[in-house]
Amino acid sequence: MATTTASVLIPVPPERVWQLIGGFDTLPDWLPYIPKSELGEGGRIRSLTNEEGGLIVERLEAFDDKARTYSYSILQAPFPVTGYLSTITVHQEPDAGSSRVEWSGTFTPDGIRDDEAVALFHGIYTDGLAALRQTLAA
Repeated sequence: MATTTASVLIPVPPERVWQLIGGFDTLPDWLPYIPKSELGEGGRIRSLTNEEGGLIVERLEAFDDKARTYSYSILQAPFPVTGYLSTITVHQEPDAGSSRVEWSGTFTPDGIRDDEAVALFHGIYTDGLAALRQTLAA
């Protein structure tokens, strides 16, 4: 099993960050490479379309509005991994007007080396968090 974590400091209160990213269907609002998201099964499944038209289907595994965190698994995706579980959390920094957003994942590489899978998802998380920071700065 492999794991990776990325985080970003954002000069925005955590409540505002969570308002943007806390919905399981909000990726298109802040993640440029996911232009489309559709919910199913009462909001527990999201079907995402990436920029190339590829389909990614994810299941909401845990959600805690008060702690500003949720976890999800991948049911279907073009990624070379199995057993994928990811968590996004918005933390309040000591300065109440700032937040730290953490995106982490665990997965088992399938047909590639651990370091290749880690690099793939670390890149996705890092780029995604940079896009989040940019969206909130606008």
